[in-house]
Amino acid sequence: MHIYNTLSRSNELFRCVDGKKVGLYACGPTVYFYAHIGNMRAYITVDTLRRALVHEGYAVRHVMNITDVGHNVGDDDTGEDKIRMEARKEHRGIEEIIRFYTEKFFEEEALLNIQKPEVTCRASEHIGSMLDLIGRLDEKGYIYKAGNGMYFDTSKSKGYGRLAGSSFERMNKDLRAGARVERPEGLRNITDFTVWRFANQEERDMVWNSRFGKGFPGWHIECSAMSMEYLGETIDIHTGGTDHIPIHHTNEMAQSEAATGKRFVRYWVHSAFMTVDGRKMSKSLRNIHTVEGLVKMGYLPLAFRYMCLTVHYRNMMNFTFEGLERAQKSLKALYAFVSRISAIDGGGHPDTELVGKAEKLRGEFFESVGDDLDIPAAITKMHGLVNLAGRAKLSGAEAKRMLAIMLDFDSVLGLGFDLHMSSALPGEAKKLIWQREDARGRKDFKTSDEIRSRLRKDFKITLEDTEEGTVWYMSVD
Repeated sequence: MHIYNTLSRSNELFRCVDGKKVGLYACGPTVYFYAHIGNMRAYITVDTLRRALVHEGYAVRHVMNITDVGHNVGDDDTGEDKIRMEARKEHRGIEEIIRFYTEKFFEEEALLNIQKPEVTCRASEHIGSMLDLIGRLDEKGYIYKAGNGMYFDTSKSKGYGRLAGSSFERMNKDLRAGARVERPEGLRNITDFTVWRFANQEERDMVWNSRFGKGFPGWHIECSAMSMEYLGETIDIHTGGTDHIPIHHTNEMAQSEAATGKRFVRYWVHSAFMTVDGRKMSKSLRNIHTVEGLVKMGYLPLAFRYMCLTVHYRNMMNFTFEGLERAQKSLKALYAFVSRISAIDGGGHPDTELVGKAEKLRGEFFESVGDDLDIPAAITKMHGLVNLAGRAKLSGAEAKRMLAIMLDFDSVLGLGFDLHMSSALPGEAKKLIWQREDARGRKDFKTSDEIRSRLRKDFKITLEDTEEGTVWYMSVD
C-alpha cells in the first residue's frame, strides 16, 4: 500500500513502526459549533484510510482528540478562545457548549457510517501530559516568557517549516510582510507560538495552575501531548486538512521533535478543501451545510459519503446539490443491485469466465485503493462489476460470488451494502414488499401506497421504484 506523504511530497510505500500495528492520529474537532460538510469530508477520508489499512491486515489504533480549550479564533494564537467566545455569544456555560457540539459531531459521524476511534481524548482531561511536555521543552531551552504566555522559540527548531515546504527564514519573512495583528511584546520570532497561555481575570473556567502560572494550554501542544500519550513518541500516521499544514501541524512537529529528539510522524496525510458552488464556505454567504441539514432536505447521508468518495481526497471538491442528486441516484442503483443479487436462490456451477472477470475487477479495485486511496478509480471498477453482472443471468452460485465481492468493496467504502441485502430484511417486511409488488402488478395502487407507508412507519424502510427495479433503504428520521 502506498500513501502520499505531505512531508516528502511523494507517494511512499507504507511501513509501520511495529509490524502490523498502526498508530493513527486524527486531528479532531474544536467543539464550539456544528461541523460542516467540508469538515466531515476530512473525517470520511480518515475512516476510509482506516478501513483500507484493516483490509490490508493491519491492526489500527485510531486516536482522535476533542479540542475543548485553547484553540483561538486565529490559528496563529491571535484572538479569543473559540469556545469561550461561543459560550458568551449563546449565553450558555462552557461545559454545556462542549457537551452539545461534541454530541452533535458524533451524531453526524454516525449518519456517515464513520467508525468511532479506539480512543477519543478531550484536551481538558490531559493537562498533566501537556504540562509534562512543556516542562521537557523548558529543560531543553526551547520556551520563553513573552506577553500573555510561554512561547516556543521556532528559531531553535531544526528544519522548521519543512512540512509546509518552506523554511524558518522564509516563513518569518512572509508572515512579517503580511502581518495584520500586533504581536506580543518580547516575541523573538513572528512564527513563535504559545505552549501555555496565561489566564486573565475574566477567564475563570477551563484554567489550571502550573509552575508557569495559571492558564491553559496552546492548541498545538495539545495534539503533541495526547498523540504521544496513546501512540508513543513516533506515530505512524497523522491526518488533518490542508489548512493544518502551515501552522498547526508545522508547530506540532517542531515542538514534538524538539522534546524527544525523534521523528514525530512517519506519514502526514492531508485532505483538500471543499467549496460550495465554487465558493468558499462562510456564514456571510449562507452556504455552510451540515449532514443533518442535508438529511432534513431529503437526502441520504451516505449519498454525501458516496459523493466525497468520487473525488480523490487530495483534490479540491466542489459541492453542488446537482452533484449530490447524481450521487444519490448512483447509490440507490447500487443498493438495488445488492438487493437483487442477494435475493437470487439456488446453487449451480458458476461460469468460470464470468467469475474470472469479476475477480479481476476485485483485484483492480484494491490496487486502486492501495495507490494512495484512489477511491474514484476503485469505484469505477465496482461499477464495472455491476455492469458485468447485469449482462448475465446469474445462477445462485454466481450471485453469491458477486455479493461477496460487493461486500468486500464495501468494507473500505462504508456505504452500508450489508443493510440492503435481502437477508437484512425482517420477515414481515419481506412479506409486505412482496405483497406490494403483487398489488402494483394488479394496478392496485391504493394498497401499494398503504404498504409503502406501513414499511416506513413500522420498519423505517423506504421503497423507491427505479429503472433498475424497486430499491429499499433504511430511512433516517
